Amino acid sequence: MSTNLTKREIVLEIYKKTSFPQKQVVETVQLTLDIIQKALADGRNVELRNFGVLEVQVRKARIGRNPNKPEAEVVIPQRAVVKFKSGKILKQQLKKLDLAKLQTGQTGQPGP
Repeated sequence: MSTNLTKREIVLEIYKKTSFPQKQVVETVQLTLDIIQKALADGRNVELRNFGVLEVQVRKARIGRNPNKPEAEVVIPQRAVVKFKSGKILKQQLKKLDLAKLQTGQTGQPGP
């Protein structure tokens, strides 16, 4: 099992817990992600209580350097970015993480 959670794994977990048809679960998950994506693309924040908030922020324009040509300055234009701020329950759960395992790439999560 990879350390990243995939959309497919989310679908399978919901399917196992609800017994809804997999096709319906896939469509529902995708529709949810599409709605979140559209809201962010429209400049709206997405608040998911107890989980967190996805916030659209503007990153200022700045001067950067190309590591291959450090003498040349590059203008990095301002742009919109999405920041995630975890909610209360997620913060509490993160405090319980085994940081040593996390640093070595082992999450301690059971395999499929």
